[in-house]
Amino acid sequence: MSSTTTPSPPRAAAVPGLAADDVAAAAEAAFARHSSPGLKRSGRGVAVMWFRNDLRLLDNEALVRAWAASECLLPVYCLDPRHFGTTHYFGFPKTGAIRARFLIECLEDLKKNMMNRGLNLLVQYGKPESILPQIVKTLSAHTVYAQKETCSEELLVERLVRKGLQEVVLPQGGSSNQRGAINPKLVLVWGSTMYHSDDLPFTANNLPDVYTQFRKAVESKSTVRNCFKLPPSLGPLPEDSLLDGIGGWGTIPILEQLGLKEIKACQIFHSMSMDFLDE
Repeated sequence: MSSTTTPSPPRAAAVPGLAADDVAAAAEAAFARHSSPGLKRSGRGVAVMWFRNDLRLLDNEALVRAWAASECLLPVYCLDPRHFGTTHYFGFPKTGAIRARFLIECLEDLKKNMMNRGLNLLVQYGKPESILPQIVKTLSAHTVYAQKETCSEELLVERLVRKGLQEVVLPQGGSSNQRGAINPKLVLVWGSTMYHSDDLPFTANNLPDVYTQFRKAVESKSTVRNCFKLPPSLGPLPEDSLLDGIGGWGTIPILEQLGLKEIKACQIFHSMSMDFLDE
């Protein structure tokens, strides 16, 4: 585990009507309410937390489970080039400048909050099914934790990542022979709905066709789970020497590095106005 200190995190992003110090104070108050010094860590080795569409620390079951199941945790975000391509039909851009700007700001905020709690965020550009097996092999990580997704493209990536991890062979207990070898696991955790899928009074294949029927059933027979609390510290960091083998912590890109240009609100309004006049 690394004993080196991480650089100071950036200041909180500006929010209209609030000073940066006010934003930072509100964020710290929220983290204080959702932290518990009584959480125990009983895991061994290194685990990887693969951030996908849900870029939050608070109430993140996958993150808490990854921390508890390890001695050292490595958070990772992969800038998948497929997200910046075009759709299969009609060739529309999947990610425009405004959405990309929001993603960049979310990553900056996630990295800042990680650094405030003894960790950091590794950011790499590339496909998860290529990046994650390499990271796992370099760090001898036993498990990759991530939030479960539901759409077809995300499910395909999950299958590819799982296949890539199955090709990584890690020695167990320091043994180099195949009998003592293990494959790292991919653990997917549900966390994108108010009611957990396991707590519904019916299976996903038998969802009511009418929302009112769904609402009455879950309100009478299901309960919203409590938020998952964080430990005061998520550290320690992995050894810097290990990260050198995978290119270090990486950097959060700017729009131009993603092949996009900044779009101001006035430009959007002008474009919409011209389209309206053309009609």
